[in-house]
Parts: sequence; structure tokens; C-alpha cells
Amino acid sequence: MAAKKVGTLIREARLEAGYTQEQLARKVKGLTANDISKAERGEKDLTKEQLKKIALATGVTQSSLLNAPKGGSSSSSSKKKTTTSSASKKKTTSSTGTSMKVTATERKLVELYREADSDRKKMAMNVLKGESNTFDGFLGNLIDGALDALRK
Repeated sequence: MAAKKVGTLIREARLEAGYTQEQLARKVKGLTANDISKAERGEKDLTKEQLKKIALATGVTQSSLLNAPKGGSSSSSSKKKTTTSSASKKKTTSSTGTSMKVTATERKLVELYREADSDRKKMAMNVLKGESNTFDGFLGNLIDGALDALRK
């Protein structure tokens, strides 16, 4: 029963993110499209680490997938980040229940920020706050990080 509930949440998250099973499998190393298909049908239990990777790839909260076997959030719960709306802006609902429209660029910036080391995160925050005079150095690092992410 719990695997089926998790599977339903995985499928919903995947579809809302606009991924096929094959596309999600490419984003989540160590899983095949067949593994994702079985997990969605409740025929395969995934590890916590695999669920975390799926959550990150699809833009849902990790707790929505990890707590599902315990009777946690359902697909309509405010704990799930939904990515619906128009192609240029996506509505995201956070664990606090607040929502905001997020552009594809903003989503990519969040992904890059999450992948950055602590020094790059500090530089990014300083630039965004207007506290940094090293914008050129930061911009170079940001472009390098973006290129690295696109190569993955």
C-alpha cells in the first residue's frame, strides 16, 4: 500500500515536471525507466536516496515522497511543490503553503545555487544584495557553473 502511494506521488511529480520515465531516469543516476515504471506502479520500493534525487529532479519537496509511506502528504497537500501554469511561468507551492510564479530562468538559478559550493553561494548572495564589487569575477564563475551544469 505504501509503495503504491509513493508511486502515485512519483508519477504525479514526474508528469507535472514534464518528464517521461526515460527523461527522469537520465536525471536520476542509478535508476532506469523500467525502475521508475515499477516504482510508479508500486511494484518496486526505492531507497531514501533515490526518492531524494527524484524529488530534486521533479521540483517536489523531499518530505512529500519520503513521508508518503507514513501517511504523510498527499498529492493535493500544500507540502508538494507544484509546477503547473503557463510555459513561461510555473506556480510553485512551498512547504509553508505560500505560492509564487517562478520563471524557467529563476528555476534554473535555484538549481545552480543548490549545486554550488559555499563560496559561490556567498558570492551570489553578495551580488544579489548589491554588496559585491566583484561582479565580473562572479559573473565568470556563474557562467562557468552554468556551462558545467548544462554539460551534465
